Amino acid sequence: MEPRLLQHYRDHVRGTLAEKFQYANPHQIPRVEKVTLNVGVGEAPKNQKLLDAVVEELATITGQRPIVTRARKSISNFHLREGMAIGAAVTLRSSRMYYFLDRLVSVVIPRVRDFRGLTPRSFDGRGNFTLGIREQIIFPEIDYDKVGQIHGMNITVVTTTDKDDEAFALLHEMGFPFRGEIPVVIGRGAN
Repeated sequence: MEPRLLQHYRDHVRGTLAEKFQYANPHQIPRVEKVTLNVGVGEAPKNQKLLDAVVEELATITGQRPIVTRARKSISNFHLREGMAIGAAVTLRSSRMYYFLDRLVSVVIPRVRDFRGLTPRSFDGRGNFTLGIREQIIFPEIDYDKVGQIHGMNITVVTTTDKDDEAFALLHEMGFPFRGEIPVVIGRGAN
């Protein structure tokens, strides 16, 4: 079954963006290419069980097995050696990406305490948006009783455009609740 956010993109977002930016070619219309989740675990060299828990939680959240990231070079002040495991990362594409973004926008972000909207300044100048989450327990898949330690994560949404204003319009139309903006409500349908 097709993800409802992908269906919303095809039915509404593409037409809105084509009209707003006057694209001559339909392939110029920006789209979300991939979503990357990254968790850095500073205590991983000392506590391997903490890294294993992070890998398990990322797998639960995304439905995909994460890779363990390793240090590229040795830094003696941080007690790091080249090749030591220091975190975990997952890259989501196609339907898993759309299912994750739908859950992120409609379930996870509203659960953030004292949430006032995503900052539009989190674009990197190349059309990519990065969101930092302080607690992994805002995801409904995580069982609070089994969490050993609270940690955060970075979520990066990579788009096919290299302009921030086009990427902002894309994510805004897809329902991302930016500060000062009224979010677009995605049509309710069967998942």
